Amino acid sequence: MDEIERTPAGAALSGLMLDFFRVNSLLLTAGDRLVAPLGLTSARWQLLGAIIAAERPEPVAWLARRLGANRQNVQRIVNDLSEEGLVSFAPNPNHRRAQLVVLTEKGKRAYEAAMRVQAPWINHLANDLSPADLGAVGRVLTTLRGRLEANA
Repeated sequence: MDEIERTPAGAALSGLMLDFFRVNSLLLTAGDRLVAPLGLTSARWQLLGAIIAAERPEPVAWLARRLGANRQNVQRIVNDLSEEGLVSFAPNPNHRRAQLVVLTEKGKRAYEAAMRVQAPWINHLANDLSPADLGAVGRVLTTLRGRLEANA
């Protein structure tokens, strides 16, 4: 097979992307294990977090955009959360069909419980990593995300 020419930065980023894919998979698996005793999955936990981060109720499409996820997948998870009483729906004054997703008290308690078990886990993962190094990684990820979103 012919060698594909990459710049040194392109080659380094290509290798880093493979690490990102593996880390993402490991994070989802670890998150599932962490919150399974609470009746959650990583996906449900992530969606509860997006609802809280929104600061006010949003429709499914906006939550999907916030997460960079497929609207249909988010709708399926929201429906599951609704069946379990973790979210409810409210009329959207700006759109008749796109109801707003509202976190219930039960949903808020579930999210808070997940964050309580997450704290020691994340502190362990962060052990011996400097905040400066983590900040540099965050800046690189933010730049990459912006470039990818601009081309989406």
